[in-house]
Amino acid sequence: MPVAIVPQKTLKSAISCSGIGVHSGQRVQMVLHPAPANHGIVFRRSDVARSAAQPADALIQADWRSVVDSRLCTTLGNAARTTVSTVEHLMAAFYGCEIDNALVEVSGPELPIMDGSAAPFVFLIECAGVRELDEPRRAIQVLRPIAVEDGSRRAVLRPGVGLTITCEIDFESAIVARQHFALDLEPATFRTEISRARTFGFAAEIDRLRAAGLARGGSLDNAVVIGKDRILNAEGLRFADEFVRHKVLDCVGDLYLAGAPILGHVEAVRVGHALNYRLLRALFEQPGAWRMVEMTTTYGVAGRREGLRAAGD
Repeated sequence: MPVAIVPQKTLKSAISCSGIGVHSGQRVQMVLHPAPANHGIVFRRSDVARSAAQPADALIQADWRSVVDSRLCTTLGNAARTTVSTVEHLMAAFYGCEIDNALVEVSGPELPIMDGSAAPFVFLIECAGVRELDEPRRAIQVLRPIAVEDGSRRAVLRPGVGLTITCEIDFESAIVARQHFALDLEPATFRTEISRARTFGFAAEIDRLRAAGLARGGSLDNAVVIGKDRILNAEGLRFADEFVRHKVLDCVGDLYLAGAPILGHVEAVRVGHALNYRLLRALFEQPGAWRMVEMTTTYGVAGRREGLRAAGD
């Protein structure tokens, strides 16, 4: 049967937005630029670039090895100690829209939170358009199980076809309680089932977080806020289980710091950014647990299906 290579993708044109950083409280401008094949996702701090000694001081690769903090969000940094925070929602949108290459220019230390979900970023990507490139799309195929734990928290990555995720959360709050969600990640399911799920927090914790320099830009416009016995947002929830769906969104964004799509099954129990990062680190610390493959599509009488071949074959 004829085999077609699945190409890498980027944006057709640049597109911009502005908004507030949920933790810094700073207003920032962000521009998504097209990028060539094999460029990956790279962040550029435009405010740093104006005074940096070297152009590279303003550049931060979207890579698990660039993670410098994982408290309530994922923060990336480079050797010059330039950082960019709250990258997970945009990274999830890139994953869900199958964008392999982009330059993300941002005028401050944190990406705009928008409405607290990935949906505004999906909208930006769709408005900019998607362009195929003349290089094959690569993926990371999981070959054997990898697990990390922290008390009752657990993240496991097993071999599988495509990326599938099962996620469970369990909070003392009766508003959240225990929720479970499972997903086969495809562009269509990401848009309809995951992208609109918003970040959330508890009203009782706001003062403590702000005293620690966090959540300074948080509001009912960009997060679901949970009171003692009710949701404080006037519009309520977008999904009955929006909380666990947002945890899946965060997991997707953090996993894209692998540098390519992951082909495997993720089991996530009470995870956060720190455990997502530890899972990636554990995977790449064991070379025999994964391999890089090129994604192909086979056309035949049975229709279209995804395939793989070892990178370089």
